[in-house]
Amino acid sequence: MNRTGFLQHSLAEGEMFPDFILPSAEGKLVALADVLARGPAVISFFRGEWCPFCRLMLDALSDSLPEIEASGASLLALTPETGGLPLVMKERHQARFEVLSDVDCGVGLNAGVIFRLPRLYRARLEKAGLHARERHGNDTWFLPVPATYIVGTDGLVAWRFADVDFVRRPEPADILAALRRLPAQD
Repeated sequence: MNRTGFLQHSLAEGEMFPDFILPSAEGKLVALADVLARGPAVISFFRGEWCPFCRLMLDALSDSLPEIEASGASLLALTPETGGLPLVMKERHQARFEVLSDVDCGVGLNAGVIFRLPRLYRARLEKAGLHARERHGNDTWFLPVPATYIVGTDGLVAWRFADVDFVRRPEPADILAALRRLPAQD
């Protein structure tokens, strides 16, 4: 993946976040419009439970959930994993927030945070027992870069963190500070 310029095509502050209806870990459909009717949303993209950096971020967000909710926001974790894997992720991290399956990476593609894994990396993951068809329900080998968005009740991106380096993630304190800067909700 060419790192130069990749994120120029991802959603920026002030742009409309793609609307969606996605299946939750428990199999119910979650509509972004319904979430935003209650308040802003923190939407974070994850590669999957297999990724150690994603696991660390999920735990950090779980720890920060009371403060996120106290700000009036909801937390949504989006993963390309399908089947029972989002539920496994949710249970392992005792997540009390929605873990959603971004089926075929549709939301991530529209947000501009999806890339296709290079062949060498795909081969290494397959050698380690990770197979896209089993985890994602397809063979595309698409994954999101670490990206977290705060979406206001108007559907506009109020804040974002995105980095092509999969080890770099937003600090929960930065997410909370951005939530505090949002205009008061009526």
